[in-house]
Amino acid sequence: MSGPLTSTFTLLYGARGWSALAAAGCVLFVAFPMLNLLAPADSVLQLSAYWVTLIGKIMCYAIVAVAMDLIWGYCGILSLGHGLFFALGGYGMGMYLMRQIGRDGQYRAELPDFMVFLDWKELPWHWWNSDSFAWALLLAVAVPGLLAYVFGYFAFRSRIKGVYFSIITQALTFAAMLLFFRNETGFGGNNGFTDFKRILGFPITTPQTRMVLFTLTGAVLIATLLLGRYLVTSKFGRVLAAIRDAEQRVMFCGYNTLHYKLFIWTLSAVLCGIAGALYVTQVGIINPGEMSPANSIEIAIWVAVGGRGTLAGAIAGAGVVNGAKSFFTQVFPEYWLYVLGMMFILVTLFMPQGIVGLLNKSRSGK
Repeated sequence: MSGPLTSTFTLLYGARGWSALAAAGCVLFVAFPMLNLLAPADSVLQLSAYWVTLIGKIMCYAIVAVAMDLIWGYCGILSLGHGLFFALGGYGMGMYLMRQIGRDGQYRAELPDFMVFLDWKELPWHWWNSDSFAWALLLAVAVPGLLAYVFGYFAFRSRIKGVYFSIITQALTFAAMLLFFRNETGFGGNNGFTDFKRILGFPITTPQTRMVLFTLTGAVLIATLLLGRYLVTSKFGRVLAAIRDAEQRVMFCGYNTLHYKLFIWTLSAVLCGIAGALYVTQVGIINPGEMSPANSIEIAIWVAVGGRGTLAGAIAGAGVVNGAKSFFTQVFPEYWLYVLGMMFILVTLFMPQGIVGLLNKSRSGK
């Protein structure tokens, strides 16, 4: 591979960036599967199921962080409702996983256990074709995307932006959370979906299935990073940055900013939906708590900690914050929110460009 195509790949991410991605690919697709599936259980090198699930979960969060960075870091749209799109993707896949339980549930019925408990006689209309994996994938992508498109169209056309847009998105996810908490909606109420058994006929808890889902999540994360990098380095990305910095001037230059903002907003929601679908297959549960406004605020914190406007920083922020969360919620659970708040304050005051900005400063010696 040489000539213009090689130059395009180099411009997209640079030689150092491609080397880092290759190294990450070797770790995710070669080293981790070998340590999990081939290393003896009593070996210090063995990667346990706990770590596979934790890292897989963090990679799902990293996809969401990249999606948030695309709209906030590059277009200046701060959403406090992205947890809704993430949860909708999880529910779309969760419906399929619940149907795959079949008669292996507690009540040995074709209906999911929570429907039997509530004395439902048949599946509600929105569960139509929910036993199809292809339909579940479509729901995980189309439902968040369609909701984002409709909401974004009216919001952006009305010139709603800044703190007003953030508040409306927060209200949207809070309203959806209250709706999904209700048993009559047919989504399991406050318990949500859990106790999954199979996916595509394979037991979902076996090490082999978990590793397939893990590597698939890693591949989607890398693809999301590359897609994001392609967009922000293109003419489209330069227009997004101009909208972020001076939208009125962009409009005076003849650009319809509605189309640009609507596209990146909808794409961001779709990426969150895909991340939610991957999340539910690995963590094994989805409930309305994922729509909590606090979760959406955390997503913004991931991006701020890693470095707003740097896609790699969004991934780093998601990894650092969720790694710390996993540690503190096990060792000092009552102090986690204080740690999170302190982390955000310190980053805002002393590292406004996040972890990536700090690394760039140390590398340049400034």
